[in-house]
Amino acid sequence: MGEIFRVLVCGLLCLLVTAPAARAGGKVVIKGSTTVLPVAQAAAEAYVKLHKDVNISLYGGGSGDGVKALIDKSTDIANSSREMKKQETDLAKSKGVNPMAHIVAIDAIVPIVNPKNKVKDLSTDQLSQIYQGKITNWKEVGGENLAIVVISRDSSSGTYESWGHLVLNGAKVTPRAQLQASSGAIVQAISKNRYAIGYISIGYLNKSVQALTVGGVQASAKTTLSKEYPVARPLYMYTNGALKGDTEGFIKFLLSKKGQEIVKKEGFVPVK
Repeated sequence: MGEIFRVLVCGLLCLLVTAPAARAGGKVVIKGSTTVLPVAQAAAEAYVKLHKDVNISLYGGGSGDGVKALIDKSTDIANSSREMKKQETDLAKSKGVNPMAHIVAIDAIVPIVNPKNKVKDLSTDQLSQIYQGKITNWKEVGGENLAIVVISRDSSSGTYESWGHLVLNGAKVTPRAQLQASSGAIVQAISKNRYAIGYISIGYLNKSVQALTVGGVQASAKTTLSKEYPVARPLYMYTNGALKGDTEGFIKFLLSKKGQEIVKKEGFVPVK
């Protein structure tokens, strides 16, 4: 991060973002979704440039970990790529925590394959059957006579839960699926395996993989906001009760025009 930022990597992924020679001041702890992490990191770097007495610590690990940290009062902000579940909200309230949701971006979940794969489009029903293990060969969906290798996020991921809701309608993922801990790990796996299929957040797309259209619709900011693209969801930051202090300052910055420009630059869809 050069002279401006220090980034410390630890555990599940911890980033400490601080201005150089910062005075003793505010501290914001952010934990949770690896999907939201690139937006949170970029926004944190921009925020501490403007507020040199503030330190921001970022931890990945998944939406479930962020929600758990909010309930345990070990984080100021919980990043989540899914809405909190009722049982999580009930548990939080039993511990004196009042979860408040702040939608900071919109995300399209995009099915991806290896660039050598001839399949370009799948319907949500075909995706569902592939992930349930009912369609097992690419020839069944217009591709080559090759066995399909199913790659999925792990069950602690909010993206996993959103995919299960939006595509599988609650059905279980095939036990043969290979589980990965992040969208980045799925991209890497798909880029090396011509038989594989996976799904990632739109912000993680790059040229090493091929994005599929879903029902003939390409994922984009326009089709996501219009809801024409069927596999999309909000990205959240949860706080305990009403915003205050540096937590309020950070989230208000992220929802400002400059903050939403950061969201767009990171490949996600601004909420404004």
